[in-house]
Amino acid sequence: MKAASGAKKARRKFDPQFKAAAVAHCQRHGGDLLKSAQELGINYWTLRDWMELAKAPPESKTTSAPQLQEENRRLKAELARVTEQRDILKKSLGILSLP
Repeated sequence: MKAASGAKKARRKFDPQFKAAAVAHCQRHGGDLLKSAQELGINYWTLRDWMELAKAPPESKTTSAPQLQEENRRLKAELARVTEQRDILKKSLGILSLP
């Protein structure tokens, strides 16, 4: 008898060692994600995500107060610039739409 159509499959959990081994396996085989995923019995998209994570540089978890202040200053300056651009565009749109 078939399971109810609304039933979901249990989500599989993979330990970090398996993920690293899967990425290494894929890299050894020339980066063929589809073939590697089939050989390992995992979803193509899962392996693709693991490959992307392996490529990304690790994010620093600690951010100092001066770094946060500098980023805050930079973001405020960018916000001011973009707000000015928006205001100029709004004014120009008003001028161009006059009969």
